[in-house]
Amino acid sequence: VYCSPLPAVLEESSAGMASSPCGNSNFDSGLEIKTRSVEQTLIPLVSQITTLINHKEKPKKSERTLAAIHRVGQAVSVAVGRFVAVGEAIAAENQELKDEMGQACFEARRAGDAIAQLTDVGSALPSQSDGRVTVFSDRTGMVKAARLLLSSVTKVLVLADRIVIKQIITSRNKVLVTLDHLERVSTFQEFVQIFSQFGNEMVEFAHLTGDRQNDLKDEKKKARMAAARAVLEKCTMMLLTASKTCLRHPDCESARINKDAVFHRMRCALEQVIEIVTEARSCGENKILPASIYNGIKDFKSSVECLRENLYSLSPEILGSQLEALVERTEDFTDSAYTSHEQRQAILNLCQLVRQDTQQLMHAWIEAQSLHAKEATEDMEVAILKTCQSVSDLRHELHKVAVGRASDLLKVHGEQLPLRALKAAGAEGNLEVVAEYSRTLTEQKEQLVETCRLLCHVSGTEPLEITCIHAEETFHVIGPQIISAAQTLALHPSSKIAKENLEVFCEAWESQLCDMALLLREINDVFEGRRGKHSANLKTAKAVKLDAEEQTSIAKLGLELRLLSSDVDTELEKWEEQEHDIVRQSQSLASMAYNMYLFTRYPLGTAQYTYVLSEEGIQLCSSIRTFSTQV
Repeated sequence: VYCSPLPAVLEESSAGMASSPCGNSNFDSGLEIKTRSVEQTLIPLVSQITTLINHKEKPKKSERTLAAIHRVGQAVSVAVGRFVAVGEAIAAENQELKDEMGQACFEARRAGDAIAQLTDVGSALPSQSDGRVTVFSDRTGMVKAARLLLSSVTKVLVLADRIVIKQIITSRNKVLVTLDHLERVSTFQEFVQIFSQFGNEMVEFAHLTGDRQNDLKDEKKKARMAAARAVLEKCTMMLLTASKTCLRHPDCESARINKDAVFHRMRCALEQVIEIVTEARSCGENKILPASIYNGIKDFKSSVECLRENLYSLSPEILGSQLEALVERTEDFTDSAYTSHEQRQAILNLCQLVRQDTQQLMHAWIEAQSLHAKEATEDMEVAILKTCQSVSDLRHELHKVAVGRASDLLKVHGEQLPLRALKAAGAEGNLEVVAEYSRTLTEQKEQLVETCRLLCHVSGTEPLEITCIHAEETFHVIGPQIISAAQTLALHPSSKIAKENLEVFCEAWESQLCDMALLLREINDVFEGRRGKHSANLKTAKAVKLDAEEQTSIAKLGLELRLLSSDVDTELEKWEEQEHDIVRQSQSLASMAYNMYLFTRYPLGTAQYTYVLSEEGIQLCSSIRTFSTQV
């Protein structure tokens, strides 16, 4: 909203004008632009100013060209005036920005007026020789005015962007307050009331943070934001069922542990979002990412190849240290209990080969330095090629091991045997069998956690590394939560809410396995050179373009449907005659409402999803009419 007036007017004014690519301009506002919306707003302004400056280099112009320059200059001035009016309105509504915004708006208006004056036809003089009009060629004045304009406009945009950050922080604070209330409720009625409010606040927060994620220029921040938002989305459902289970079984220790873990994870995710948008010092991005083998290999190869141009760019000791650090990181593969003997031996052999080739390179390098050579000798060139090839072979082997193990695990876990066994044992109240399959699930969790760590080593980009870390953390947390939910069900086998709670956590586990499969494909794409940029989105289906109001409305209705269907399930537990028509009809309605809720959780836009929603809606409407008549 704040950024729209300027580019629209400037783009309209450029009809018939030839503009230089804004990428060639050397203007620097001195402010770091971190969002795409600010950047895109400045592009047409830079383009038009570049045009004006380039024309100032040619004093003699035809009347048509002069008129066009005049139109652009005046349009820039008018656009800046409208833009400044928006900035001043923002300042009036936000006292903390009043002084800074006022100064930036004043400078922008002054610069706009200067550009209008410099492009005024009244300052043109006719040439005596050819009759063409000569404009006073004050290129220095135009450059000065342009710099001031770009600097002040950028500052206004960056200050306006603070309002967006403030909105996100305010929204987070509201969510935290309601989250505290939810954690302390003691009655189901009070919980339902507060959770409805919480759902609306989470929808608002999700919308604001989603817009921010899409607007960020930094791919690492986008990946971290996507990870935090995915946690919040999944935890919202977990919070609902875990809290209801705790309310239904207040003396159950496993239910309390299950609920506490969800609340803790939600607070951590909320904090991570704020760290990203405010760039707080404690922000995870400022914490060093685990050293990956991919980055180690890239840095090592870069150092080796630099020797072609400069034999003295680094010392042999530094290159040797880089190699040893790289080899040390491969221990995550060779020390793993899940790495086969053949794979371990292949990695060790390749590490030894890299060491040998690097040693030969160092000998040739030291010899070339002793001869005072200015560039790599023939022996050095051969050694450089061999070293780069052997380290590439090592990378290929590590990639094969990590991706192969992940693929095998996904096939095994696709059968979901431990989850099905835990559900069955819990429903039967068999704590002994629950304990047995809890150990199986724990072992699978450890395998998945370690595999995510190996994938992080070979991911190929920092955003993918971040997504691997998110997957590792998710498996590490959800595994124990499934176990505590299964223990609760085993202690209360007739409890429908305890059963629903276990289902929700199992669904979260299965969802993360699906995300891991997508992640695996992206890592393979990067390795094979098919795609070099991570999307920073954990779901890949293309969303239909809905406006903010429509998105918010759909998400709110989805949460309300889910809450209402859960309420119906709770009421049905009170009926003694479970085969009664009213009970069966109610169960059917709750099931349809749940299916419609699922629709709102996932990306919209495919014909299949639209058809499903339409069919469920028609069926739900018909069933409600029939049910009302029967009642």
